[in-house]
Amino acid sequence: MMKWIEIHATFWLEILTRAFLSAIFVELEHFSPFVRKIHIDELWLYKNPRTPSYVPTNLLWPLVFLVPTSVMLIYYLIKRDKTELCQSLLSLSLALGLNGVITDIIKIIVGRPRPDFFYRCFPDGVEDLSEINDIGSACTGESQAIKDGRKSFPSGHSSFSFCSLGFLSLWICGKLCVFGKKRGEGWRLVVSITPLLGALMVALSRTSDYHHHWQDVFVGSLLGLLIAYLCYRQYYPRLTSPHCHLPYLKVPSVMQPRYVDGINNLPHIDPESPMEEQVKWM
Repeated sequence: MMKWIEIHATFWLEILTRAFLSAIFVELEHFSPFVRKIHIDELWLYKNPRTPSYVPTNLLWPLVFLVPTSVMLIYYLIKRDKTELCQSLLSLSLALGLNGVITDIIKIIVGRPRPDFFYRCFPDGVEDLSEINDIGSACTGESQAIKDGRKSFPSGHSSFSFCSLGFLSLWICGKLCVFGKKRGEGWRLVVSITPLLGALMVALSRTSDYHHHWQDVFVGSLLGLLIAYLCYRQYYPRLTSPHCHLPYLKVPSVMQPRYVDGINNLPHIDPESPMEEQVKWM
């Protein structure tokens, strides 16, 4: 009975953690970023044409949430493993929640203008800038467009796409035992890295539509991939483990430690290492 209560308490604590991260992310979206001074001599960095996003936000969210979730649900329908599905969704949701909060915090603190900031600031263009020392202080454009124009670093599209699809790539890699089988099978690797190609296309599009500088995209991609890996490893063994296809909750215990007079008489056993290497005398 106590174990049942402990398991359910832990599960609801996990749910509350993700709800808290989601609430923080939504609140941070409304924060105004740091207003960085823009000098005349650096204006060329921010005077690119203003164009529609190649991957708009209403397309990004389905890509980020539905693609990995759909793959996990298909796997569940095949394996009928509720524990696996639960652990997969918990790890993915943790990664996305952390990524959103961390990305927004950096955006707000840095306040870097986007490449198209000039035309957000002056939609009709400005002919005489000789008496203006700070471009940002003389803006005449829409306030929301100007506010969003100061949130260039890091790229949220890049961090979210690499966090979501990067996590999916790690997850598939584990399920196919790409590195755990100790033999080369090219098709497994190709299938595993395919989601990363989708994330790369989203990230690169942010420089093509002049919504981000290349540094924004580079750092955002690394940030998303790092968070994806950290959250994946919270729930799954390393990819070289013979049990990499299982969440930690289902990794088999090789043997239970025996205690004599309060002393553990068995050596330390690593559940991620091959059994034959751990207990050679069995």
